[in-house]
Amino acid sequence: MNNTSILSTRNLCVGYEKKQVLKDLDLDFYPGKFVSLLGPNGAGKTTLLRTLSKHLPPLSGKITIHGKDLSLIRSDDLARIMSVVLTQRVAPPLFRVYDFVGMGRYPHTSWTGRMNSQDDDAVMESLNLVRAQHLVFRDLSTLSDGERQKVLIARALAQEPAIILLDEPTMHLDLKHRMEVMSILQGLCREKGICVVASLHDVEVAAKVSDRVVLIKDGMLHAFGSPEDVLQEDTVSDLYDFSNACFNRMLGNIEIRNRADKARVFVIGGMGSASVLYRLLSKKGYEVITGVLLKNDIDYFVARSLGIQCLVQDSLDIISSQSVQGAVEALKACDFIIDTGFETAGLNRANLDLITTALALKKPIFCMGSPKNREMLNRPDLSDVWFTKTESRLVDLVEEKEIA
Repeated sequence: MNNTSILSTRNLCVGYEKKQVLKDLDLDFYPGKFVSLLGPNGAGKTTLLRTLSKHLPPLSGKITIHGKDLSLIRSDDLARIMSVVLTQRVAPPLFRVYDFVGMGRYPHTSWTGRMNSQDDDAVMESLNLVRAQHLVFRDLSTLSDGERQKVLIARALAQEPAIILLDEPTMHLDLKHRMEVMSILQGLCREKGICVVASLHDVEVAAKVSDRVVLIKDGMLHAFGSPEDVLQEDTVSDLYDFSNACFNRMLGNIEIRNRADKARVFVIGGMGSASVLYRLLSKKGYEVITGVLLKNDIDYFVARSLGIQCLVQDSLDIISSQSVQGAVEALKACDFIIDTGFETAGLNRANLDLITTALALKKPIFCMGSPKNREMLNRPDLSDVWFTKTESRLVDLVEEKEIA
């Protein structure tokens, strides 16, 4: 592992002329690391990238590359160390992909710009690295957004840089190409030892691919470190001013909280059996209560992120009859009961008592799976019990019962 930084900033202040955008930035970027810049629109991510790439002068402070002051590095020398991919769409007419990527060789060619066999090899290697070798003879103007972005990265790679700066590299891309571009960039870090610094809007993707994240808002650095340490629920909510959403660091995703304005539903789940139903019921506007869950259950993390009331047993042990009895009162106040078909051979077998209680109370019960999996429900005389195999159909049945 290389512990010497490629790029560092100290007391850096960036902005335009006399307008300060960000201040007091102390950052270090290392070989082979993927660094994501996160923050709301207008926070200064692009301004920071343009300053690091010498497109803008710093208002104050210092930027060094390999220990040398950025202001003292000549442009042609900087191009051998750093390449930049900005957000504007580039599609000059009558340009083949090969020729466009070849422009990235300018720091390594003579003043005539003539390319030799070594340059040819570098161009093809760059296209191979971004999985775009099949585009080599295509006209640049005929490419899709995803293909064009890969070619832009290939041109940056042709410079043979130690660090690549990218401004929103997945903007305008569909899901397939977003995932492909992020995979390519992550691969460059791992396989080529290149430091990638990218401004991103997708916190979920940043949490999964980044080695470090930089959080900026309100003109200052809020946090800098590993996403596992930095991207906490309250930190992300504060960064983006979430009011109806929640970042779940255990799952690495964002859950949308919807206002519950429909009937109250008690979900008997556990062991990951209820997560899809939680999201679907919340999306439909139902007030959801769930339990009894253990605190290491994936259902607990999803439900909590959705703002669902969770009845939880603190001890990670077999769910006790006392915990179940505590859930009974909440179940009594609900309009509908959902049995997610959870496995009963594990710690949550006692939750079957909640189903028995719902039967005794003559509550409408909706079940995932088959009657043969629930002995107490496997009777022909039960008129208020419905079985289905899909979550969407189950919620449809709940809606039909509510309307009726």
